[in-house]
This record gives sequence, C-alpha cells and structure tokens, in this order.
Amino acid sequence: MRTKSVEESILDTDDPERGLKRTLSALDLTVFGVGVVIGTGIFVLTGQVARTTAGPSVAISFAAAGAVCALAALCYAEFASTVPVAGSAYTFAYASLGELPAWIIGWDLVLELALGCAVVAVGWSGYVRSLLDSIGWHLPQWLSGTSEETGFGFDLLACLLVLGLTAILVVGMKLSARVTSTVVAIKVGVVLLVIVAGAFFVTADNYDPFIPPAQGTQDSGSGWAAPLVQLVSGYEPTTFGVMGIFTAAAVVFFAFIGFDVVATAAEETRNPQRDMPRGILGSLVICTVLYVAVSIVVTGMRKYTKLTVDAPLADAFKAVDQPFWAGLISFGAAVGLTTVCMILLLGQSRVFFAMSRDGLLPRFFSRVHPRFGTPYRSTVLLGAVVAVVAGFVSLSELAELVNIGTLFAFVVVALGVVLLRRNRPDLPRAFRAPLVPLLPSASVLASLWLMLNLPAETWARFGAWMALGGVLYAVYGRRRSRLRRGEEPRPHHVP
Repeated sequence: MRTKSVEESILDTDDPERGLKRTLSALDLTVFGVGVVIGTGIFVLTGQVARTTAGPSVAISFAAAGAVCALAALCYAEFASTVPVAGSAYTFAYASLGELPAWIIGWDLVLELALGCAVVAVGWSGYVRSLLDSIGWHLPQWLSGTSEETGFGFDLLACLLVLGLTAILVVGMKLSARVTSTVVAIKVGVVLLVIVAGAFFVTADNYDPFIPPAQGTQDSGSGWAAPLVQLVSGYEPTTFGVMGIFTAAAVVFFAFIGFDVVATAAEETRNPQRDMPRGILGSLVICTVLYVAVSIVVTGMRKYTKLTVDAPLADAFKAVDQPFWAGLISFGAAVGLTTVCMILLLGQSRVFFAMSRDGLLPRFFSRVHPRFGTPYRSTVLLGAVVAVVAGFVSLSELAELVNIGTLFAFVVVALGVVLLRRNRPDLPRAFRAPLVPLLPSASVLASLWLMLNLPAETWARFGAWMALGGVLYAVYGRRRSRLRRGEEPRPHHVP
C-alpha cells in the first residue's frame, strides 16, 4: 500500500529519456474528449433506447447520465490538474491509495482501452465494407472478419486502421491532435446538420406521451445473462415510466465513455493546471448537449414505437423521404469511429508507459522517441496487439468489459480525491472539485449502481482478468517496483 508522492511523479516527467513532450492546449484536449465520446452511439443508441426503454423522455435519460459523468469529471479534473502526469486513474491511485490499487486500476485500464479500441475498429470496418459494397467493391469473406459459418476469418480493414493510427501516434501528439481536430470537425458538422435538418420534420404528436406508462422488462435475462443486481436482490429494472428514465440512463451512460481518456494526456499538456479541467468538463458539456438534441429530434421525427433498432436515426430520415440525410449519417458514423479508435490507443499506451516508468512493467517500454517525444515502444507494442485482436477475434460478447472497467476507474478516482485531500491538504490545487467528500461519494454510489446493472457474466470475466493481473503483480511488479527499491527520480540535466 506504499504511495508514490505527487512530487516524485512530477519529477519523473523531467527525465529527458522518459518524459513526454508538452504540446497540447485546452482546445486540443476538448477535441480529444469530443472525438472519443461521439461515435456511432449518437446515431444508433438514441433511437434504440427511445424505442425499448424510455420513449421521448430519453432526452432526460441523457441529461441524467451526463450528470453522473459530471460527478466523475469533476474528480478527474481536480486530480489531473494536481498530478499532471501520464497514466490517468493509475497515477492518481498511486498517489492516494497505494501501489497495489494502482496496479489493479492500471491493469484494468489497459484491458478496457485495448478492448474498446478493437471493438471500435471492427465496427468501423463494417461501415467501410458497406460503403465499398455500395460502389461495387467487395472484399473476400475471409478478409471480412470472423465468419459465423466457418468460425474463421481476418478483418483486414480493422487491422490496417489500428496500424495506421499507431503510426500517427508514434510520429507525435501534435500531428495526432491535428488529425483528430479535422475528423472531429467533420463529425460534429454532420451531427449539427442532422439536428437542424431533422428539426424541420418534427411532429408534436410524436412526443405524446412524453413519459410512456411503466412496463416490466420482458428480456432482462436469467442466470449469467441477468444483471447482477437482479440476481442478488431480486430487483428487476423496469422500462418506460419514471423509473424507465433511470434504467435508460444506465444504458446511455455508456455512450459517454471516453471523456476520462483526456486525463491520460495530462503530461503532454502545456498548462495542465488550467487546461485539463477545461478539456475534461468542456468535452463532456458539448457531448451532453449533442446527445440531448439528437434524442429530441429523432423522437420528434418518428413515433418512438416505430423506430428501428439497427439504424434508428438513418431510418427516421428515410421514413420522411430524405435518403440523402440517411446516407450522411452513415458517413458521419464511419468517420467518427476513426477518432474514437485513435484516442483509445493513445490512452492505453500512456497508461502502459506510466506503469513501465514506475517499474511495474518492463522499463524498456518507458523510453520516449528521441525526435518525436512519444512513448513509441509501448505504442507500437499495444498497437500491434490490438491490430491482431481486431483482425481475428469476434468481440461482441466482451464489449461490456469496457463498461465495467470504466466505472471501476471512476470509483477509484473519486475515492482518491477524498484521500488526497485528507493526506495532502498542502498540495497546490489549480482546480478543486466542490462539495468534497459529498460529491465523490455520490460519484462512487452512482458508478456502483450502474456496475450492478451489468450482467453477472461480465463481472465473472472482469474478476478473471483482475486475478491474472494480481498474479503478474506478485511475480513481477512487486519485486521490480522502483518505489520498493528506493530509486530516486532521475534529475533533468540541462546542457
């Protein structure tokens, strides 16, 4: 449970061989946050949840989910401005909870971000194959992903996307930021056009009733597929009605996942004390407003009971004889997934780099590129692994591991804020989360509630991954830890 002081963590960033180059601004961070959060969820999840769980009141569900994320975001903003070091929740846990909790959350984040990136790459590949098919170009089946008939295949497009984004991340953060800014501008432009165009086809009658009558869930599952809270307490989530709004909030919460990845770039920010809170909170506000606006438009264009599940927003435009906008939505979704994949790759490489610099993983991976100033060894390693996983593995069943991993990180960061306030009240804090410890406590409870609504099988897989991480820490990390060996941070040598 030994902790690494904030001063030691910051001194590590001055090591000329293991310190990252500071190039990012508050705008870059906000763009990263919007880039990773706004994906296909805004085009698909809004309509799905409106039809099956909340009706037109899904707009309230998005606002509630955004409020839960805001609790976590305020905690992240305080930590990232106080400890502006790569690693996000891993680094925060090391400074407040101790080495073992830090290892656990770091191991969790590596899985969460790597798996999330692979899932997104496979989704992007599906969109691009669809676009290629529409112009008469067809990839062979064995290069289009794992086949349900043969059980074998290789997703060439997903693999190539990950490798290409890995190369961009190696070359430098500023190039990554420029690529992301361009793609995010296109993506947000598409979303805004859809909102404005859809507003002309809104019919007031489609909002009646705004909160449909409550119903019991018909397919909440049983056994391992049922939510853990249902197995433990017998409570069964409801759809529609007032409680349906909060059940929907637990679902749409996952459309917000990713804003916390902004905190992994703290060490590469020019003025982290000022810019990290702006980037984290600014991106969350923008995404919440866009989600609420899209949900209002889609439920106003078409009665919630008639929305399709696969592509509700695109089909809503087709229903009003607007195929151009439906095609634009598909294009925006494909473009949007590119930045999601890149920023998830960025986040996992920074967590891996921070763990390596502390000796909990081989120090070989904590060297930065002499020219580009990026953690190129960890980026290349993880990029190659994710490319192979995205190419060969069908990941639909494992996608929920991304959700539980993120919520677990939220819990750790909220607890860390309280502990660091108590143990190190002397630390300069450029941004202070309000109402501590009430706000972090609310963040912990909200995150735990959403975790309990995940299937029991997701908890079992998560427990198995954590157990594997515990073995690796006992065999390697605990013995090689620089903090355990008493190694001092290497001073910066000015020529």
